Amino acid sequence: MRRLGVLAAGVAALGMALGQANVIKIATQSPLSGPQAGLGEQIKLGAELAVEEAKARFKALGFDLQLVPYDDQANPDIGVGNANRIINDPDILGVVGHLNSGVAIPSSEVYARVNLVMVSPANTNPRVTERGLKNVFRICGRDDVQGPAGAEYAFQNLRVRNVFVIHDKTAYGQGLAEEFKKRFEALGGKVVAFVGTEETSNFVPLINQIRSARPAPQLIYFGGIYSQIGPFVKQLRERGLYTRLMGGDGLDSSEFERLAGSQAAKGTFYTSVAGPVSAFPKAKAVVQRFKQKYGKDMEGFGVYAYDSANVIITAIENAIKAAGGKKPTRDQVTEMVAKTKLEGLTGTIEFNSKGDIKKAKYFVLQVAGTGNWADNKLIRVIEVAAP
Repeated sequence: MRRLGVLAAGVAALGMALGQANVIKIATQSPLSGPQAGLGEQIKLGAELAVEEAKARFKALGFDLQLVPYDDQANPDIGVGNANRIINDPDILGVVGHLNSGVAIPSSEVYARVNLVMVSPANTNPRVTERGLKNVFRICGRDDVQGPAGAEYAFQNLRVRNVFVIHDKTAYGQGLAEEFKKRFEALGGKVVAFVGTEETSNFVPLINQIRSARPAPQLIYFGGIYSQIGPFVKQLRERGLYTRLMGGDGLDSSEFERLAGSQAAKGTFYTSVAGPVSAFPKAKAVVQRFKQKYGKDMEGFGVYAYDSANVIITAIENAIKAAGGKKPTRDQVTEMVAKTKLEGLTGTIEFNSKGDIKKAKYFVLQVAGTGNWADNKLIRVIEVAAP
């Protein structure tokens, strides 16, 4: 009996190592708990909806398509730990993620060990695609375009000449702030301070620093995530400072308005690589299905995650056909993603040799402060080829 039990365990282990012949999985990695879960959940649900809609097509091909979400908690160590679990599940043929560039960069190096494709809806740090990893792609823009776009709008349209720049010390936030600073100074503006902070609750010392800065800043630029910027803005306004504010796509969540308060958030400018739902007419039906299924509004990164998942789904379908109906390998799927040209909700998706989308859209917006994030004013759309 014991020998039979050992044999059964061995067979089970072998089955796990080889995977299930008819199961194909797509993983997501994003923060599903903690202060950044608002954006992370959009990534998971956008991808989940795309997978749900593709299930019937895969069933007709003889496969069971599944989504497996992982919570990286916006933490690089957790992301890497999850990535190691992901690559050890042979049924996972693609990853949609991450939210944070600081998590995506080390995690993608784990995926690269087995050439598991990652398609990002949100990672903007240039290093994501500048490392020469053939398994890494993104459908969003880059900070070395987003930061300058914000700087140009501040200098040319808002007529700002003195800026106080803050960042959150992450690969994303600091990288974005540095790109803003570089372009703003090149235009002739003055950065009166460039400050990194990991503070999340007590911003009084930073506010006092802003109050005493000379020349007095006409704009505060914050490279970071809504979970930090929201409380900062709330405290800033409570202390009577009404200096104009600008941030990047990390601010692009209704959670920012909730944390700051609608009145304090009102008028804040932000750039985003994931435009509002209103910028994508083709998304209307999908947005309705999302609301009906999940009981909440689909936001920009939900739309981009939906498209990212569909890039992987299309590549897997093409790889199945190329393999004569057989389950494809990770190498085959990665190769197909590189060749994919897809008309997504966000526009034409096609990749250059680095893995960047050939033409990315960048958006300049302003918070309406109505309590409805969809009411935010779309000021400008810029479409730029990848650097």
